[in-house]
Amino acid sequence: MTALLEARHLRRILLEDPPVTLVDDASLAIEPATFATIVGPSGCGKSSLLYLLGLLDRPTSGELWLGGVELDGLDGDARARIRLQQFGFVFQFHFLLPEFSALENVMLPMHRLGRLDGDEVRMRARDLLDAMGLGDKAAMTPNRLSGGERQRVAIARALANDPLLILSDEPTGNLDSRNSARVVEIFQMLAHEQGRAVICVTHDAGIAEMSDMRIEMLDGKVIEQRSPGLEI
Repeated sequence: MTALLEARHLRRILLEDPPVTLVDDASLAIEPATFATIVGPSGCGKSSLLYLLGLLDRPTSGELWLGGVELDGLDGDARARIRLQQFGFVFQFHFLLPEFSALENVMLPMHRLGRLDGDEVRMRARDLLDAMGLGDKAAMTPNRLSGGERQRVAIARALANDPLLILSDEPTGNLDSRNSARVVEIFQMLAHEQGRAVICVTHDAGIAEMSDMRIEMLDGKVIEQRSPGLEI
C-alpha cells in the first residue's frame, strides 16, 4: 500500500549558539487505516517531529510527502490550506474557545474552510458530537464539561473537515484511565473503521502497545519503527 504520509531524512535545527538539533535525519512512512504512536524519553524530539509532519513547523532539510505529492517549497498560505483540509489536530490541552458552545467549537474549522453552507455545517457538527457521545452537550460551553468531554469535543473539531490524518500530542496527558481508554478507542475506530491515519505522541506505554505501529525516538532520531502486535 502507498504511504499516505512519508518523511524522508527530516531535520529540524534551531540556529542558536550553539545550534540545537530537535529532529535528526528522521524517516518514516504512515499508511492509511493506521494508528501509529511516537514514543521515547522526554526531550527526544517526539513533538518536534509531529509538528513537522503536520506542517506546523518547517524542516531545516529533508522531504515530506502527502499522498505521493511533495510538500516542500509551499508558501505559508498553501501549507495552511493543506492543514485545514487534510489534517486534524488534538493536543493535551484542548484549546476550545471558552465563549463558544461545544457545537460552535466544532463548527469553526468548517466555517474557515467554506465548503459547506450554514445548515450543513451545523448538521455535521451535531453528527460529530453524537458520534463522540456528546449529543446532549452541544449547547454547553467548555467550562461546563468534564476533562474527558472537552477532549472528545476537541476530537470532533479535529474531524470537522473530514481530514485524512489526525495528529495528536499527548491527548490523554490530563485524563484519568477511563477517559484515556475512551480516547484510544476513538483513535482506533478512526483508523480501522474510517481508514484515517492517526499519529499520536505519547508517554503511555499502554497506548503504544495498542497501536498498529510504534515509532521510537532517541536524541532526535527515529531509531525503530515496528508493530507491537508482531513482537515475539
